[in-house]
Amino acid sequence: MKIKKNDNVIIIAGKDKGKTGNVLRAFPTLDKVLVEGVNKKKKNQRATKSGQKGQIIEKEFPIHVSNVAFIDPKTKKATRIGKKDIKGKMERITKKSGAVI
Repeated sequence: MKIKKNDNVIIIAGKDKGKTGNVLRAFPTLDKVLVEGVNKKKKNQRATKSGQKGQIIEKEFPIHVSNVAFIDPKTKKATRIGKKDIKGKMERITKKSGAVI
């Protein structure tokens, strides 16, 4: 999986298509990422203490990694990610502009 935590991504498919946000968490075994402000659902939460009421909270849920694309820092457009050996160290680069991430 090439998308990592704190990457700036754009949603390319689904109900939130076109929205952008930072990756809060990556789940490599599930091939999913949690993106800030995207794929929000309402969830009923039980009362945690006696005497307290339950409530409906809006929570972000993971989205499949194939539905997101990395945003190139130079062009501000969606791009793919590759790896390149620079001075003996493997660096992540963008395919469109060749910028090091």
